[in-house]
Amino acid sequence: MSEPKLADDLAPRVTPTPKASFWLRELPYLAVLGLMLLGVGYTSVSRRPLVGYWEFMALIIGITVVSTAWVEAETRNARFRLIITQALHWLSFLIAMNLALLPGVQRLLNPEATGLTVLLLLALGAVTAGINILSWQICFIGVAMAFSVPVIAWLQQSAIVIVLGIFVALIGVGVVYSWHRSAQRSQSAGERD
Repeated sequence: MSEPKLADDLAPRVTPTPKASFWLRELPYLAVLGLMLLGVGYTSVSRRPLVGYWEFMALIIGITVVSTAWVEAETRNARFRLIITQALHWLSFLIAMNLALLPGVQRLLNPEATGLTVLLLLALGAVTAGINILSWQICFIGVAMAFSVPVIAWLQQSAIVIVLGIFVALIGVGVVYSWHRSAQRSQSAGERD
């Protein structure tokens, strides 16, 4: 019976390097940020509100906030209070998001504006949750969401200009590439002579 315990004591312990430890600690925030960027990208391309997706993201951010603050909540009462306050916090934002979807409100907003409003509410929820638990990572995710709202609006209004700019840039790259290739050919032909 003591042999397995002895074997566990003799087994080498693998400790992550400080760099790996940092990335492991930041992995949940990076995952949430990646999901947020995926939703922002889809919203800007499809021009349709992703209300269900943003509601799902509210749940994911709420879970991330609780898991972030769980370590610092040392007592059972503190953990219970954390869960209750975050559940109420995110429930209030989900209610506000769904109020933006009421038919009376929908008559005033187009689908793009509805999606941006819901995203802005989610950003506000993330920032206030991050301030509540003193987590700069959660605040950063909320600020990134908030800054994505005007970016999406600009992209939707400037889609033709952006596509034209990309087209001009590709033509410019093609011209420079062909000029560079012709210069290489003439240089290699000059070396043969």
